[in-house]
Amino acid sequence: MTLSHYLDYNATAPIRPGVGEAVADALVLTGNPSSVHECGRRARACVEEARAQVAALVGTVPANVVFTGSGSEANNLALSGSRPTCILASAIEHPSILRPAAERPGGFALIPVDSNGVVDLGALKELLTENSDSLVLVTVMMANNETGVLQPSEKLVDIAKGAGAIIHIDAVQAAGRIPLAFDELGADLMSISAHKLGGPKGVGALIKRAETVLAPLIAGGGQESNLRAGTENIPGIAGFGSAAQAALAELADGAEIERQHALRDQLEATIMAAIPAAVVVGGQGLRLANTSCIAFPGFAAETLVIGFDLEGVAISAGSACSSGKVEASHVLAAMDLEPGIASSAIRVSLGFATTVDDIEAFTTACRAVLGRNAGADVVDTPRQPA
Repeated sequence: MTLSHYLDYNATAPIRPGVGEAVADALVLTGNPSSVHECGRRARACVEEARAQVAALVGTVPANVVFTGSGSEANNLALSGSRPTCILASAIEHPSILRPAAERPGGFALIPVDSNGVVDLGALKELLTENSDSLVLVTVMMANNETGVLQPSEKLVDIAKGAGAIIHIDAVQAAGRIPLAFDELGADLMSISAHKLGGPKGVGALIKRAETVLAPLIAGGGQESNLRAGTENIPGIAGFGSAAQAALAELADGAEIERQHALRDQLEATIMAAIPAAVVVGGQGLRLANTSCIAFPGFAAETLVIGFDLEGVAISAGSACSSGKVEASHVLAAMDLEPGIASSAIRVSLGFATTVDDIEAFTTACRAVLGRNAGADVVDTPRQPA
């Protein structure tokens, strides 16, 4: 079997060095972190060390970090726990925002985006004015999972807070990829997830301001400041902390993000030179350095994903949270892209272990996959300079 060149970090990142050891060390801790004896105190110390590491990554104090079972759970806790009477969500939000928002009683409206997938600030202001008599929660992704496009988070917070609304930022894709400063940003709530930044799957966090009142989704014990009952996932939390610490060091250095940016630009330049009909979706907006959404009109995204897999290259089309299904992207539809572009878009996402060989493998595979179609407009992939 051909070893895959993994280019699907936005779905999940490989485990970072040191994370496995942190998880293994936590697995052998016997005590319950709610117990007051020595074994319990050791377990509690492990959880609180990780809480401090996660807090440092997002720029807040440890007391503002509430551990959850995933980024999706953190999103649900933000929406349901804050008990708004009206939710305003951008049209490109993750399903873990859009589905619970649509199912909650009360008002719900989508904030439109432009052709680059950036929220229409004027439309947001109008919606806030229309719902001025309600307790409004505004929820917007900081970075889109499909296109990597970044939102003007500071402006969004200012507009929402100016209207007296609660604002939640979904930073699941942003955490570990751009610097975060929760306290300075002024948002009320922020969601992040461990496995997107090289930690274990099955653990996330909701960051909340001290004065933000929430009701738990899971009631019972008093864990996580009475916001998530149940014994904490100590190994997962320990791994989360380790990954957060490594990601923060990476961001502070800056060289790794620049490296990923250069690799992404190399990939796009090579593809555009080889396949002139290709379209970089969201390419005119500010994006994460690691993400490229590329459309190949005339090809079905699902077929492309399968074709790349057969060539030993792992990519995806849209979100990876749909039980393995490749469905029409609501994100690309909201950007008002032509159907032929939206239906042919794939996502390539890089990370800390991505190499030049991975990028070259992708471009070689791209020529092979598209070249199987006799009508494809494909030329030889230019060789990269040594």
